[in-house]
Amino acid sequence: MNDSPGRAVPGPSPSDGERPGSPDGRDGAAEGAQAPAQQPPAGGPKWSAEQPPPGEWSSPGTPQAPQTPQTPQPPHQQPQPGAGWGSYAGPRAGQGQYGPYGSAGGPGQWGKPPAAKPGVIPLRPLDLGEILDGAVATMRSHWRSVLPITLAVATVVQVISVLVQKYTLSDLPVTSAEEPSLSDAVDTLGGSVLALVANGFIQLIGTIVATAMLTMIFSRAVLGHASTIGAAWREARPQLLRLLGLTLLLGIGGILLVGVLIAPGIALGNIGLGLLGGCVALPLLLWLGIKFSLASPALMLEKSSVATSLRRSSRLVQGSWWRIFGITALTGIITTFVAGIIVWPLTALGVAIGLVDAGPAGLETGAVMNGWAPLVLSAVGAVIAQTITMPIQSGVTVLLYVDQRIRREALDLELARAAGLENYGSDAAAPPTGG
Repeated sequence: MNDSPGRAVPGPSPSDGERPGSPDGRDGAAEGAQAPAQQPPAGGPKWSAEQPPPGEWSSPGTPQAPQTPQTPQPPHQQPQPGAGWGSYAGPRAGQGQYGPYGSAGGPGQWGKPPAAKPGVIPLRPLDLGEILDGAVATMRSHWRSVLPITLAVATVVQVISVLVQKYTLSDLPVTSAEEPSLSDAVDTLGGSVLALVANGFIQLIGTIVATAMLTMIFSRAVLGHASTIGAAWREARPQLLRLLGLTLLLGIGGILLVGVLIAPGIALGNIGLGLLGGCVALPLLLWLGIKFSLASPALMLEKSSVATSLRRSSRLVQGSWWRIFGITALTGIITTFVAGIIVWPLTALGVAIGLVDAGPAGLETGAVMNGWAPLVLSAVGAVIAQTITMPIQSGVTVLLYVDQRIRREALDLELARAAGLENYGSDAAAPPTGG
């Protein structure tokens, strides 16, 4: 067997033409005929003048038992390098007698192969901490691509939202000190609703564009590749209309589902029946939301249609609904907490400035909340919060999709080849069974 010099093997094996019991191949009789002066001192290192081949080297730090003549035994078959370790074969330097995961790596025991990590995640099934860490690591290491996208989208959305609230919602009858006529109230309310719809549509478009581009950046970060904003836009642009259709389909479907369930109570004027329909609608919406939560990355990364992405998400989530729900819910709690820490102090400061400017009468007319100070400071807080939290949410969704495909479809092998790791996992062998 040909081992590389300096690498310890489970046990020395005699070379061809040599007999065990003697490091230089001479038998016991010849060794016993040596003069006492030529024997090494007791307890000292037993180095032969002619060193054995590299396959017979053992660790210099391991004490060796005295060599005694013995009956020749058939050569011991050594395990081939890499058996049971995947393509990254053998214990590496610095790992000692234990593998990288703490499992014993001595003879007769099989350690767990180390997973390759060309990018922000290791190429194996992920746990919660690795998914969250991968999302944050991507935002930290690729911030030149990630943060400008979310900052631009959040700024545009919040500027439009501030203008809508300042010049449209302030004209609502409930914020006016005078009693408006019915026609004026209807006109004002219609204009405000139209402005709100336009504002919501702009927010939807901005979120879709940011999600599409972030999905491409995260997919490259998994492979250890950097991505520019221009490259992310070119890759995401062909799927934007389909992503918009998917988002609208899910939103309209949710609204129709709630409407169907509460419609009987409204038609019959039965409040209890309407509440029952609402109570049934909420868990059903939650179940469907998680079931189709991976449709967006499936549509963007597989270049599929809306219907195909919905089916893909359903298959990937099947059997892992609670796990994906838990990770998604925890991510939502974390991002909401972070956003609250940023937004609420600025909002409170804006309200305090508005109270100083408008006085107590401003509370009655709503002038405090519609003043420039609270609107602008709240918008600044929202821009900062969305710039930070949007990449985390998008990253967790993309990494959940990658994790489910690794678990179900061995996507890690394809990712390793795409990252330039040749023959990754091709020579992994199962440990020997008893017999």
